[in-house]
Amino acid sequence: MKKIRIGGGAGFAGDRVDAAVILIEKGNLDYIIFECLAERTIGLAKQEMLKDPTKGYSRLLEYRMSQVLKPAKEHGVKIITNMGAVNPHAAVMKVMEIAEEQGITGLKFAAVTGDSIDDSIEQYYDEEILEFKGKVADWKDQIVSANVYMGAEGIIEALRNGADVIITGRVADPTLTLAPLRYEYGWTPDDADKMGQCVLAGHLLECGGQVTGGYYADPGYKEVPDLDNLGFPLVEFDEDGSFIITKAEGTGGIVCVDTCKEQMLYEIHNPTAYLTPDCIADFSAVKFTQEGENRVRAKGATSHGLTENLKVNVCYRDSFITDCEISYGGCNALERAKLAGDMFVKRLDRLGISYNEVRVDYIGYNSLYKDKLAEYISEGRWGEIRLHVAVRTQDRENAVRVSNEGDSIYTNGPTGGGGATMRISEIISVFSFFVPRNAVQTDVSYKEV
Repeated sequence: MKKIRIGGGAGFAGDRVDAAVILIEKGNLDYIIFECLAERTIGLAKQEMLKDPTKGYSRLLEYRMSQVLKPAKEHGVKIITNMGAVNPHAAVMKVMEIAEEQGITGLKFAAVTGDSIDDSIEQYYDEEILEFKGKVADWKDQIVSANVYMGAEGIIEALRNGADVIITGRVADPTLTLAPLRYEYGWTPDDADKMGQCVLAGHLLECGGQVTGGYYADPGYKEVPDLDNLGFPLVEFDEDGSFIITKAEGTGGIVCVDTCKEQMLYEIHNPTAYLTPDCIADFSAVKFTQEGENRVRAKGATSHGLTENLKVNVCYRDSFITDCEISYGGCNALERAKLAGDMFVKRLDRLGISYNEVRVDYIGYNSLYKDKLAEYISEGRWGEIRLHVAVRTQDRENAVRVSNEGDSIYTNGPTGGGGATMRISEIISVFSFFVPRNAVQTDVSYKEV
C-alpha cells in the first residue's frame, strides 16, 4: 500500500527553523510544508513590496530556506510553502540565489500566483463585509491588499510538471497538505471522504508544534516532555484515506488523542462545515485512536462538495496604537499603578489629544481577567504590577503625542516607577468578503538551477 509522509515545518512566519531541519533529516518525508501566512501578514508584506519591488515575501524566507534547502535536496523532500506572500516570483528568485550560493543544482522551482485581486477590487465595492456591517467601498481608500484563498489546483499543476520547491501566495492553510495528496493518489473533489481526510491532515499539520504538545503543555495538568526540543509533526497517509500523525524520532513533545482533538477544533467555526476552497469539510465523525507512543490514527472526516464562492482576505490601514508601559513594585504597587493610569487618561483629555479609544490594564492583576475575577485568582497579593495603557488614534501625529505623555510618567507620576517603554504601531486590520469561484485564475511559472 502506497504511503505518503508529509511534515509540518512551520506554523507561522516566525516559527523555529531547527525543528524543521530535524524533521527533514529524521522524518523519512516525501514532502514538507511551511505555513507562514497569517491573515494580517500578507498586508504587511504588501507594504514591504511597495517600498521595494524585490521584497514582499515572508520575512524569514531567506534564513529558513538557507537552512532547509540542502537537507531537503539530500533527502529527496519536496518543499511546498506559502512564504511567497504577495510576491512569489521574488521569493523564487531569492531561493534560487540561496541554491546557487550553496552549490545546489537539479532543482525546479514553481511560483503559484493568481490570488491577488488588487487590480480589480473596484468591481467588488458593493460586496458586503462578513465581519461587520458595511461594504468594501467604505474602506476603498485604506485598502492595502486583497487576496483570494486559492485551492490546490496550482500546486497540483506544479507537481505534475516536476517542481521540487513550490512557493505560493494566499492559499488555504490545509491546501498545502491536500494538494500533494491529491497529486499522489489521483483523488478529485468528488472523493468526499478522501477530501475530508486531506483537510483534516492539513489542519493538524498547519500550526506546527501545537499538535505535538507545544500549545498543549500546562505543568501539573498536561505534562509534555522535553519541550525545549519540541518535535514538529508529520502525517503518514494511506491509500484508504486514513493516516497516522506522529513526530520525528528522538524529539521532545507528545502526540496523543488530546493534542489532536485540541488542534482539530482550532479555528474551524463549524465542525460539520469547515469551509475551504477545496471542499466543505465535516469533522463531526472523526475518531482519533492512540496506536503507539506519539502515534495517533485519524479516521472519519468527510466532505460535502465545493462552495460556490471563495473568501477574500482584505488588509486595510485602520489606525495607530500607542502602547505605553511602566512597572511598579513593592508595597502598594497596584494602587500606584492605578493612580498612574488614571492620571494618564486625564492628561490625554487635558492636552486635547484626539483618540478613538483607550484601554488601561494592570499586567499581573487584570490584563487578562478583569477586576472581580482577577481579585479571586490572585487573592489580593500584588507584589509587582506593570501598567499598560493602549491608545488608538487615527493618525501618527496624535500617536506621537500619546507616546511623549507616556514618557513623562517617570518623574511626574507616582513614586517607584521604572522600565518604561513606548511603542507606536500602524494597525493593519482585516476583513473578508466572498467572490465567485471563477474570479481566480491560477498561474504557475517555473525556474531551474
